[in-house]
Amino acid sequence: MATQATDRSEALRHEFVVGLKNAHAMEQQALSIMDRQIEHLARYAEVEQRLRSHRGETEHQVERLERILASLGETHSTVKDITMSISGSLAALAHSFASDEILKNSFANMAFENFEKASYKALIIMAEAGGYREAVPLLEETLREEEAMITFLDETLPAVVTKYLSLRAAGEQASH
Repeated sequence: MATQATDRSEALRHEFVVGLKNAHAMEQQALSIMDRQIEHLARYAEVEQRLRSHRGETEHQVERLERILASLGETHSTVKDITMSISGSLAALAHSFASDEILKNSFANMAFENFEKASYKALIIMAEAGGYREAVPLLEETLREEEAMITFLDETLPAVVTKYLSLRAAGEQASH
């Protein structure tokens, strides 16, 4: 019986640590994506400002993840971080050549933020199941930030699309 409990505890810990490392890499990807997008938002000041703000939040999210990992005697995966950072840069770069870059980025950001939201919800469940209660408030703080970003993206999408259409109709550069 003790072996089963130990096996379960080790399995929960393993999945939680893997999830934390994946989240850390995901946030590195997010930073790369935001850095590339911020460079191209001159015509969408409100979006640029919010992305800059969320970038700061993301840096704090990385710190929180590192704090949780350290409390478990673990560190982030440098290989995953680098891979995801490069992936984020390439994804954002691919959109930069599109005439509707702002729209593609808006859609991708909405999808990415919802992915992050689901990831943090899962990490909270894992933390609770594994008895890592000290991690829960840190993860909940990040979850609230991701939910706030989703709300912003959802609420500003109509204005972004409308401005994009207006600029295109006037023959102006509409994406950045």
